[in-house]
Amino acid sequence: MAVNKQPIAKKCRSFDISPAVMGYGNKKSTRNPGGNRRRKVSEYGAQLQEKQKVKFVYGVLEKQFHKYYLKAANMKGITGDNLLQLLELRLDNVVFRLGLAKTRRQARQIVVHGHIRVNDQKVDIPSYQVKVGDKITLRKRSEEMDMFKSLREGTTALTPKWLSFDAPNLAGSVVALPTREDIDLQVQENMIVEYYSR
Repeated sequence: MAVNKQPIAKKCRSFDISPAVMGYGNKKSTRNPGGNRRRKVSEYGAQLQEKQKVKFVYGVLEKQFHKYYLKAANMKGITGDNLLQLLELRLDNVVFRLGLAKTRRQARQIVVHGHIRVNDQKVDIPSYQVKVGDKITLRKRSEEMDMFKSLREGTTALTPKWLSFDAPNLAGSVVALPTREDIDLQVQENMIVEYYSR
């Protein structure tokens, strides 16, 4: 299984996004502060940058990301919005959005290690697509782990309106499909569509 080991702070600075988007509160890169960046970026370069940014944020590699694009293109509606919706509905992202993990990378690890149940069935595939009505819970043994116990008092993460989280029972559910307004990522998804339409 391929693993993305890119340095977080350095990549965040290159994409001009806050590490908080990735779940890292105060991570900074002090390496080469001014940088010697090119000012002028071609149209192709800007499109590539947007694609790489979304791939980096959601922790998806190229082959899988292209499959998401093809699936989004075949769905009804706006392709760019469909693409972001598919990425938001990944199980690892939902675990992160519910506040069960501090970062998407940690959420991916929690899923792979078998701590998550979807509709009372063990699911250990981070790319599993959740649907409206799905209930996400923790394995009984996992509820007693220190990292999850503290969540019972209430998670500090703001749960998006398309999800609901029951802190005392450590259970979440998908109440609606995420719309573009629900996704706080600053990205021009139309440029990704243009990139793949070349």
